[in-house]
Amino acid sequence: MTARTEPDRRFSVAPMMDWTDRHCRAFHRIMSRHALLYTEMATSAAVTHGDVERLIGFDPAEQPVALQLGGSDPDELARATRIGADLGYCEVNLNVGCPSDRVQSGRFGACLMREPALVADCLDAMQSAVDAPVTLKCRIGVDDQDPEAALPAMLEAVRARGIRTVIIHARKAWLKGLSPKENRTVPPLNYGLIRTMKSDFPEMDIILNGGLETLEMALSEQQGLDGVMLGRAAYHTPWLLADVDRAVYGDTNPVSTPEEAVEAYLPYIEGQLAKGIRLHSITRHMLGLFHGRPGARQWRRTLSEKAVRDGAGLEIVLEALAATRVERVGA
Repeated sequence: MTARTEPDRRFSVAPMMDWTDRHCRAFHRIMSRHALLYTEMATSAAVTHGDVERLIGFDPAEQPVALQLGGSDPDELARATRIGADLGYCEVNLNVGCPSDRVQSGRFGACLMREPALVADCLDAMQSAVDAPVTLKCRIGVDDQDPEAALPAMLEAVRARGIRTVIIHARKAWLKGLSPKENRTVPPLNYGLIRTMKSDFPEMDIILNGGLETLEMALSEQQGLDGVMLGRAAYHTPWLLADVDRAVYGDTNPVSTPEEAVEAYLPYIEGQLAKGIRLHSITRHMLGLFHGRPGARQWRRTLSEKAVRDGAGLEIVLEALAATRVERVGA
């Protein structure tokens, strides 16, 4: 295999279950040529035994795009990593941050914060299987762990196996007593600890994740670190991605208005409809495009009410776009 270059991780959109599917990524790519995008987490068992195209297939136009895996069996993770690398993903990431009950029962996700040696073994096996970069995404700790001890122990363990990039969600995960949704907001953020980790592990690339609500906030908090990863802010207010290329990469923005973004996305929508994909599966990722702008209410309402109907086609997107213009004129 030919060695692959490391993707530029200065800005990325987080892997989010049920959200960052191929339609979401294609939409986000319209607004940023450079942001690193991630798949939803796929379990190593599913990838090695299931329908690979359905689970982790992607269009080359989505690049740069990384695959996130969940699992705790080094051999199985190695096989899944090889499958992902053969498909062309520019990075394979191991999830050690998801706090859901389903993930815990499978002995992967955030509960692995308690087992840094096993995480290191998993990452070592993944790296040995491919030439593509392998990275880690983790929390600062779980439950009663002391993050000031748990996080450096994890970084030390994986650094010893050659891992150089770690994305850190700057909150603990409480595996008992908090829901996955509460785990994204209730445990306090600790950005200072992430900066300490960069100071203590200067040769590692440390990417900050968690609580970053705007592009401006992300760029401010990025100071001294190697990159930022936005999750729900990028999903619910996707228009913020339209300024990433200029603000982060010094390039021109690919689109200048939300309307341009919709128009640029229309050929993709048309192509997916021709394959039998339901319109709602595509447009559900677009609902927040006009957030905070005139026309947002009509845009959301039209897509929410009409894209779910049997046989809904491109005309619904055009109707929603026209409705935003009517609302702006009437404002």
